[in-house]
Amino acid sequence: MSIKSKFEVKMRILHVITTLDTGGAERLMVDLLPLLKEKGNEVELLLFNGFMTPFRKELEDHGITIHELCEDEQGGHVYDPIHIVRLRQYLKGYDIIHTHNTACQLYLPIAKALSHSSVKLVTTEHSSTSRRRTFWWFRPIEKWMYHQYDEIVCIGDASRENLEQYLRKDRHASVIYNGVDIKRFYRPIKDTTTQKFFTITMVAGLRLEKDHDTLIRSLLHLPDNYHLGLVGSGVRERQLKNLCHELNLEGRVDFMGVRTDVPEILEQSDIVVLSSHWEGLSLSSIEGMASGRPFIASDVDGLREMVGGVGVLFPHGDEKELAHKIQWLCDHPDEYREVAERCQEKARQYDISVTADNYLKLYEKLLNKSSK
Repeated sequence: MSIKSKFEVKMRILHVITTLDTGGAERLMVDLLPLLKEKGNEVELLLFNGFMTPFRKELEDHGITIHELCEDEQGGHVYDPIHIVRLRQYLKGYDIIHTHNTACQLYLPIAKALSHSSVKLVTTEHSSTSRRRTFWWFRPIEKWMYHQYDEIVCIGDASRENLEQYLRKDRHASVIYNGVDIKRFYRPIKDTTTQKFFTITMVAGLRLEKDHDTLIRSLLHLPDNYHLGLVGSGVRERQLKNLCHELNLEGRVDFMGVRTDVPEILEQSDIVVLSSHWEGLSLSSIEGMASGRPFIASDVDGLREMVGGVGVLFPHGDEKELAHKIQWLCDHPDEYREVAERCQEKARQYDISVTADNYLKLYEKLLNKSSK
């Protein structure tokens, strides 16, 4: 097909992700796909597991066609090998198929190899590291997998550097920064001069890569007028609630679950924190930085490049230093405002419209190359 500049000709694009449960990659689908469609493309989404979630409803409300390989309220079966067979029917009729998350990244190339399809494959690395990279025996499989993709996109510089180092520079990747709909989260900077009660908020799935434990423990080093709200759900919910019970912090920690009103929750917050073991380029960090509140994050890959020199970093796992930084900001309104202003200025650089244009340019380049 002939591709004109400025995205004048429709592309048929299929994004593939495991589920639309809570997470950064899932949030990206909700913000990105409607924009790609608005720019004149035919955009659809394929879920390995299509159980209903708030994110799925939001995409359906935007008119995005959603396909599913299976439906399971428990969210299981995303690694079922039968998906490889099921995927083959989706390898025709699209110009671009774009995968996210491990099962999708691996199964799509296998399905394509079995089908002799000519569709262009793109994948996005959403984290700066991966537990599967610790398995030496999996490296040959991953090297084969990545070589089946026409383009590999990383969401940050640390993500790209770590991936290329892992692949021993056998395969290079590009960087397209994730983005959010900044105007949904942008709020005036809060005045805390006379405030007596402070709310800390963290928006993140209750999963292994997130370090909720350190944030919860930081309350032990803060006065009783500091409370914590945790937005999200996940496999560690029971474990984290048990930790609150053990530390006698149940009255100061609110497990808020999956929410669709995150901008309003951040507006009611005083400090936004992302405590993590590792990250890619976190969408919740961009949302938090846009909210007009100081943003504090773990000093780890993915967050360091986003927050360093703008927000506030604390040493990974250091609950006392985290508590100190939270209280210091709340006790110093001028510094509170200065950090919040810097965060908002940085967040403006990551608007979802920029992300959408960069992906469309990438798709256009691939199709122009194949048409020559």
